Amino acid sequence: MNMNRIFSTVLILLWTYTGLDKLIRFTESRKAFLNQTFPAELAEILAYAIPITELLLALLLLFSVTRWWGYLGSILLLTVFTTYVGLIWVGAFPRVPCNCAGILESLGWAEHFVLIVVCIGLGVAGIRLKDWKIEKLED
Repeated sequence: MNMNRIFSTVLILLWTYTGLDKLIRFTESRKAFLNQTFPAELAEILAYAIPITELLLALLLLFSVTRWWGYLGSILLLTVFTTYVGLIWVGAFPRVPCNCAGILESLGWAEHFVLIVVCIGLGVAGIRLKDWKIEKLED
């Protein structure tokens, strides 16, 4: 198994797990979004958009032809999550809401931050490997 496949598989597992968890526990997940520090209208949209986006990213990462887009989307979404977790970690919000999937709920904010940064690294490495492979084919 090549490194690109390993990186994409880890991200596929992450997105499938978190996306399905939010959909399976939709009522709880929606309530957690509504408990966030942003407006209720945005929370309502995100309650649907986030799990669908996570599953879409898993699907994009599954196929070689769309994997680059899956990596890019993963990096973007994980960067938003990193910023949000970082703000929570430093106490920027009056309360500490969480809408994490299953076992991820047991992580502290520092562990969340590290996990997300590692996953961003996998996405960046995956894009770099994908670009390198394309360059090699063009030579």
